[in-house]
This record gives sequence, C-alpha cells and structure tokens, in this order.
Amino acid sequence: MKKFILALTTFLALSGAAHAAGGGIAWDKAPVNTSDHASLQNGAKLFVNYCLSCHSAAYMRYNRLQDIGFTTEQIKDNLLFTTDKVGETMKAAIDPKQAKEWFGANPPDLTVIARSRAAVGKGSGADYLYTFLRTYYPDETKVTGWNNQAFPNVGMPHVLWELQGQRRPLVEVRKDHGHDVEVFKGWQQVTPGTMTPLQYDQAVGDLVNYLQWMGEPSQNTRVRVGVWVMLFLLVFTLIAWRLNAAYWKDIK
Repeated sequence: MKKFILALTTFLALSGAAHAAGGGIAWDKAPVNTSDHASLQNGAKLFVNYCLSCHSAAYMRYNRLQDIGFTTEQIKDNLLFTTDKVGETMKAAIDPKQAKEWFGANPPDLTVIARSRAAVGKGSGADYLYTFLRTYYPDETKVTGWNNQAFPNVGMPHVLWELQGQRRPLVEVRKDHGHDVEVFKGWQQVTPGTMTPLQYDQAVGDLVNYLQWMGEPSQNTRVRVGVWVMLFLLVFTLIAWRLNAAYWKDIK
C-alpha cells in the first residue's frame, strides 16, 4: 500500500508539471550546487528512500555515485535493494505490470526530470521541483486531502508530509476591478513535522540538487575541462600572433 501511494504521488506530480509551468505562483530559486558532495549524498539517500521504489533512473548506475563521494561499500550497505548490484542501473522496485494496471502506464523515469521541467519566465526545472515540494497544504475538498500552490488542484497527496508537517497558506482577499482576488501572504504551521521548516527546506534542496546532478553527472568535469581548453586556446592564439609577426617583420 505504501508503494502504491508513493508511486501515485510522484507519477501524478511529475506528469502534471508541464501544466503547472503555465500558471500558479512564482517559483522559488532552488539551492543547486552540484559541487556540494554532502548535499548530493543526502539527496541521493532521499531519492532512494522516497522515489526509487516506484520510479527508475534508467540512465544512472549505482556505481556512478562514487563521483559524489560514496564508497562502494557505502553504496552496497545503504543505497542498494537486496537484489541489486552496484554496477546496475537504478531500477524501480515496483512491478511494471502492476504499475500499468494501477496507472495505465509505468511511472516516468526520473533521470533527467530536473532538466526537463524548465519554463520560460518561471525558472529551471530544479526551481519548479523545489517550489512544488514545499507548497503543499491540506484541502478537504480534494480526494487526496491535499492541494498545492505551485500546481493548483494537484491530483496527488503530499508524500513528504510527515517530514514537513501540515501548513496552510495565509491569504488576503483584495478587490481587483470589482473581483475578489486572493493574495498569498505566507504560511502558518498547523501541525509540526519531524523536521523544522528550515531542515525540511534543506532536505528538499538536497533532493532537488541530486536530481539536477543526476541529469548530467559529468557537468562539472565538462565545465572544468572547458575552462582549461579556453585557456589553452588563449595562450596558443597569443603565441601564433607573435610568430606571425616574427615571420613577416622583414617583409614590406
């Protein structure tokens, strides 16, 4: 039952991300820093515990987590399901046949989810995920009992509610051209979670940071190599310019 709820939650959220990109509140800036190994390691743990039971990351192998500081033994002891091997790709624990029966389709792969949800004028895919996972509130009019400010009328519950607790948005009703308009003013904590608001924001930031890194694990290496290539070309250009001047100095 837990796997079913988790799969339904994430599947509906991600499948509706494109719709959410077209409206809703402004997205908060995600604290993405793919050079922060401590953040990436915590995000990887959250990903394995809350996402991987239903969603695959078919283009990511477990042993690639060594790039963010995990040892092979740490991966085996803390991040692998019992039947997985360290050289395998991250496969969902859910049975594909059951997933198709429950949802009509298998839950989407999350390897490049952070890179695929950007919206013009809104922000990056990481910004959307960071905002989405932090703006849930209870709504008794919904079947799931939850709604979301980044994606109004979302069809999924709040899978991380035990960590965050329950909050409700504080709104102020104002008149705009004769119509009542609700203006968001902030949040009120209704019931506490196992984390403080700051801890929860940091945890979501780590999870989103990992999702961003997973979309292109070689990004930092590519940037570093690119800088050295540009420096080499700059020095080579200077040398070529001086050689050209030396070759032609006696020719008028």
